[in-house]
Amino acid sequence: MRNASLPYWLSAPALTFYALCVAAPLAATFLLSLNGYQDGIGVLPVLGLGNYAQILSDPYFHLIFGRTFVLALAVTALCILLGAPEAYILYRMEAPWRGLFLTIILGPLLIAVVVRTLGWALLFGSHGAISQTLQMLELADRPISLMYTMTGMVIALVHVLVPFVVIAVWASLQRLDRNIELAGESLGASQLTILRRLVLPQVIPAIVSGSIIVFSLAATAFATPSIIGGRRLKVVATLVYDEFLTTLNWPLGAAIAVLMLIANIALILTYSRLMERRRVERQKAVSVAFQEKVA
Repeated sequence: MRNASLPYWLSAPALTFYALCVAAPLAATFLLSLNGYQDGIGVLPVLGLGNYAQILSDPYFHLIFGRTFVLALAVTALCILLGAPEAYILYRMEAPWRGLFLTIILGPLLIAVVVRTLGWALLFGSHGAISQTLQMLELADRPISLMYTMTGMVIALVHVLVPFVVIAVWASLQRLDRNIELAGESLGASQLTILRRLVLPQVIPAIVSGSIIVFSLAATAFATPSIIGGRRLKVVATLVYDEFLTTLNWPLGAAIAVLMLIANIALILTYSRLMERRRVERQKAVSVAFQEKVA
């Protein structure tokens, strides 16, 4: 009996910490989102779903939620396109170059988010290095500014989030048997075929996990969109900030945060299940093809 209850006692400290630091604030936020609000009075002790109805029926909120998810999807796609090849190149490197380039890749994570974003703001300005370089190369006939644009936000977020894909894929490649690639080469397969048929199927779970992390961080990012996007291009995180600290409508801000969390979790679970189902179907197809070939 004591042995049966031992795992629960061992996990009790972690569960208690989770309840106090995560579950309790989420529950408090949800309860706050059910309250009403009136200008000049503040939060009203009246429970209801009025805040959720306002968000779901107002096109202004639809626009901000849509912009947020488009931003997160664009950042995730670019991080996969850049991070997966970077991880494979890093995997094929030898020491000491591997350690040097790994440090370079992880460099954005070692800089404070505000400092890093302000650095991008200096580059993106109409008199920044990017604009001056484009004019010097005669690719632009006037100053170009990426501030307060979706492009600027995507670039700044990709810069800091691509290491999460690189690390996830690189860790998966570390467990890859190099003999598989050598066997493909000995059978006359091209390098592209080896990457597509042998390497890629084994690192897809790592790409999925890395992309989920990137999507979550991009969808909930605050500092970078608030500095690069400004007041012109609001996302959900900056909208919640404005509702809490500018208009002081805390119930509405809490409702926006809850809906963002629900939408984020729903999209992540759907994406994860679709990729898992695709992986299982591919494994079944390979198994059937192998059995037919043996027969």
